[in-house]
Amino acid sequence: MKFRIAADHPALPGHFPGKPIVPGVVILDHVQQAIEREHGAIAAPIRLAQVKFVQPLLPEQDAEIAIEPASRGWKFRVQRGHALIASGDIASA
Repeated sequence: MKFRIAADHPALPGHFPGKPIVPGVVILDHVQQAIEREHGAIAAPIRLAQVKFVQPLLPEQDAEIAIEPASRGWKFRVQRGHALIASGDIASA
């Protein structure tokens, strides 16, 4: 699933003033949406066993989410072109 965060997103002004980056929670929200679009709703609460943010995502940059089923949930990768932005594991708790 591809996504782009608009420069006027309400989470950006405080993260960081003058040089905004997309907050990790916004990226993870898109990961959850991608999983639910492909596999149905994830039962709450959600457990993030492991998440690594490798590079920042800037407003108006295109990103793509790849999801792979795992033994307990899903593995995900968020990339900007060939550059890894974030990866991790997500599951129902």
